[in-house]
Amino acid sequence: RDLPKQEETQVEEINNDDPELKRAQVLTTTVKDEKSLLERLEKFSDWRRVTKAIARLKRLAKELKGLRARSNELTTLEERQEAEQFVIKLVQNEAFSKEINALSQEEEVKGNKSTRLQRLSPFLDRLGILRVGGRLTQAALHPHVRHPAILPKGHHVSRLILKHCHEKVCHQGRGMTINEVRANGFWILGCNGEVSSFIFKCVKCRKFRRSNQEQKMADLPPERMESTPPFTYSGMDCFGPFYVREGRKELKKYGLIFTCMCSRAIHLEVLDDLSSDAFLNALRCFIAIRGNVRQLQSDQGTNFVGAKNEFQNMMKGLQEERVKELGCSFVMNPPASSHMGGVWERQIRTVRSILTSILDQSASRLDSSSLRTYLYEVMAIVNSRPLTTVHLNDPSGPEPLTPNHILTMKSSVIMPPPGEFVKEDLYLQKRWRRVQFLSNEFWTRWKREYLLNLQQRRKWTTERRNAKVNDIVLLLDDNLPRNQWKLARIVEVFPAADNR
Repeated sequence: RDLPKQEETQVEEINNDDPELKRAQVLTTTVKDEKSLLERLEKFSDWRRVTKAIARLKRLAKELKGLRARSNELTTLEERQEAEQFVIKLVQNEAFSKEINALSQEEEVKGNKSTRLQRLSPFLDRLGILRVGGRLTQAALHPHVRHPAILPKGHHVSRLILKHCHEKVCHQGRGMTINEVRANGFWILGCNGEVSSFIFKCVKCRKFRRSNQEQKMADLPPERMESTPPFTYSGMDCFGPFYVREGRKELKKYGLIFTCMCSRAIHLEVLDDLSSDAFLNALRCFIAIRGNVRQLQSDQGTNFVGAKNEFQNMMKGLQEERVKELGCSFVMNPPASSHMGGVWERQIRTVRSILTSILDQSASRLDSSSLRTYLYEVMAIVNSRPLTTVHLNDPSGPEPLTPNHILTMKSSVIMPPPGEFVKEDLYLQKRWRRVQFLSNEFWTRWKREYLLNLQQRRKWTTERRNAKVNDIVLLLDDNLPRNQWKLARIVEVFPAADNR
């Protein structure tokens, strides 16, 4: 159905005197946002682009005024130098306006804020640029080097000049960057701190020189503090190779070190190669001599230089069942975590140091039998070292505590027999009670003289930020120069018990 037609209504004009009428005022404000030239320069990130842009701007101004003909040629050296002086003058007028006014009126620079300027004996050159007076007025140098232009600390233009000079010296250190800044005719107030801050934030310098990521040292694991027979908890690593002669052949031999986690005693074996069979044979020899091992720790060999890949393959080729038959569990540290095996890494360094002096005269005539003999001699020397400095200089005191004090008293039983043992057991005919008393004496001294010395953290004392997922990092590789390290992104992290 069609809707009914409505009658047209006419709206009368509104009377301004109507009391029900409320007047509304609408105001429009126009703000003219004008940025100074220095504020516009903050959009630049390169000093050369600043000088090019200002040089072209000054050329355009001359062309519009009819002072020169239009041209599309590149800016000349003179135009860029003129632009550079123009920018420096703008910066100085903004930062040192009072000092420039005082010098223009031939007055001395005074005031606490101008102390640094007073040391430089500033003056205005013929272009009105504030320069260093200094003590090199008579030096045979370029005028701009003899009297460099003064720039304020923390200004954007100062940072652009620092960046330009730092890149010119190929990202070298603070000293070379400062020398380049002053050789280019600039004197930045507080230059040492500014350069240090800039280098700290420089991405390339962080990539080339930043120290490796560290975290606060964790607490000692239980196996380092448990009073167990020697080599109950052991760490293992390979070292070498050593070249020996058998007839006319020259063969490679490797050393295998086992170190006790609590008594710090070591045991050395010789490996004919880096195969899993050679390792298992050495492990059986070690257990036959030193007794059962409850846990055996090792890294995955990525810290090796020569035998890295072979050792990794050896660890991957081990059969867990064959290891379990020997009565020990095998724990492997994550790849590239040599710091987690510092217990045995430090012992390898000691062994190498002693071997170097032993093999000094006989390295060319070394055979397998001699190498094994030398390793056993090294083992005896290392195991006779004192664990602490207590009683070292006291002739009337007890003998310094060494790993050899406990090695000769180990039985095949992991746990000590029940019972209490006193000093009178020394004079009894039951030898096992005498041995057990001496063993208890060792562990008593071990807790009192050695274990308490492990309380202090020698390094890694500061808790730092943990690595997180999606962090961009550099993968450290000892076999490559730093500029060839790969850039990587963290996809997963594995925090320890202390959430670090």
